[in-house]
Amino acid sequence: MKTYTPKASEITRTWHIIDAEGLVLGRLCTEAARVLRGKHKTTFAPHIDTGDHVIIINASKVVMTKGKADKSMVYSYSGYPGGLKSETYAELLDRKPADAIRKSVAGMLPKGPLGRQQIKKLKVYAGAEHPHAAQSPVVLDLADAKAR
Repeated sequence: MKTYTPKASEITRTWHIIDAEGLVLGRLCTEAARVLRGKHKTTFAPHIDTGDHVIIINASKVVMTKGKADKSMVYSYSGYPGGLKSETYAELLDRKPADAIRKSVAGMLPKGPLGRQQIKKLKVYAGAEHPHAAQSPVVLDLADAKAR
């Protein structure tokens, strides 16, 4: 039996919208990464980008459990000596909530050209407004991922 590989003409991409208000950061990001990779489709192949587009709104209202926002650190390194900068997730969520979610989702995707292609299909907005109404996105319900 041969391994099935989807052709480019067989891949259909839809748009999904996730409202992040009150959702836990990790649970939100795992669901977004699953849809971006295409694991929810029957035609999934790990070496081909079969995923859909994901729009995340209300990124500024995402929560982290058990004080992780103050304990977890985010690092960025410029490549120069002494160029390591660090901040907590709470500071990053206050300053740039879209970047906090984008960084978390990118860590769950493959590294390399495939992951870079998949992360381009993620759109994150701090507020409730987004410019993608023309794509008629489908709303993903993540009620089980709400903070308890």
